[in-house]
Amino acid sequence: YPSGNLAIIVVQKKKCHVCIVQEDKPSYAEIQAIFKSDGRSTCYYPSGTVWIYMSIQGGQYLDQAGSRVRRWTWPNNIMSPGPHVPLKPIFISLNRHVGVRILGQDKIAVSFLAMGRQAKFNVGTKVQVSDVSQLPSPAPLSEDELLLLAFRVRILRLFDRLRGCLNFPSSEQWDKLKPPAYLITRTLKILQLCTSSDISDELCSSIRAIIN
Repeated sequence: YPSGNLAIIVVQKKKCHVCIVQEDKPSYAEIQAIFKSDGRSTCYYPSGTVWIYMSIQGGQYLDQAGSRVRRWTWPNNIMSPGPHVPLKPIFISLNRHVGVRILGQDKIAVSFLAMGRQAKFNVGTKVQVSDVSQLPSPAPLSEDELLLLAFRVRILRLFDRLRGCLNFPSSEQWDKLKPPAYLITRTLKILQLCTSSDISDELCSSIRAIIN
């Protein structure tokens, strides 16, 4: 950066190349984006929440609350279930000097602009998988991650009840209304994760109590 702080790091870890974008700080700089040559990449909002996540299958664009804005799949003949959604070009600014442009799986560029000069890094890669059995299995969620998901659903449900109270202040039935469908879906997904994850029965009971 013009300040002299390190902005972009490119390293090689075994057979994988990694490009890391850091915030403009002299010490304890947070990671704003990380791109790996194995097809996995993540961009973060300044708050630290995930902005864009990409894998060898496709990607997701999230808002700052963690809700999905859009998703897409790469046109690389992956035999994954569900419809294949094409990518619409994405351009984001991680900060005033670094931007990310996503045009395709092998057309992802990190651009650095400062003091009238520009540098570009091609961080895209063409990773193809022809069989679902070759796809890496997702990493199991930790206990802390499961608790965070449960508390987030609980907060969203409380906000929904608050809206019901504000919309129907004189009604005695507002608290008997069912939560919206997306909250019911998220609740069921968390319960499924509890069943499939290797966690204690005590923690599973605590998560059920939180979301119910």
